[in-house]
Amino acid sequence: MRYAPRLHIVLHEPEIPPNAGNVGRTCVAIAAKMWLVRPIGFQLDDYYLRRAGLDYWDELEWEVADSWGQLLDRLAESAAGGMWLFSARATQSYTSVAYHPGDVLVFGKESAGLPAAITASHPDRLLTIPSRPQVRSLNLSNCAAIVAYEAIRQWGGAV
Repeated sequence: MRYAPRLHIVLHEPEIPPNAGNVGRTCVAIAAKMWLVRPIGFQLDDYYLRRAGLDYWDELEWEVADSWGQLLDRLAESAAGGMWLFSARATQSYTSVAYHPGDVLVFGKESAGLPAAITASHPDRLLTIPSRPQVRSLNLSNCAAIVAYEAIRQWGGAV
């Protein structure tokens, strides 16, 4: 293990390699673990994935889960915190909750977000990053960074 993860950032069925690469770089910067849940819309050795992560990829703690169920099983073994789900359709702001070390931040795929079956089973854990109605959603990697750094801000800002 390169570092003990302070957060777990989950990309559920990610589709765009540069987004995953950018999230990976953010994870290295803040000592978070990145989880990818299949199906994944790109090859894990994809040039764009590695390019977005630059030379930080070798420093990243990451894991792939074959399904949502497998992810939950693996998180039960390795994550100590609560789970927060993010959706442009949620009503509760990401700044309205307290984050704790070991928390799991779950983001859906770029084209559709998280499946209704997942969000419906955790309605009290569903958060959004507010934006104007002219914007359907924010970029996935930006969302992950915004929320992760809010957690760090709440912990006193030290990375």
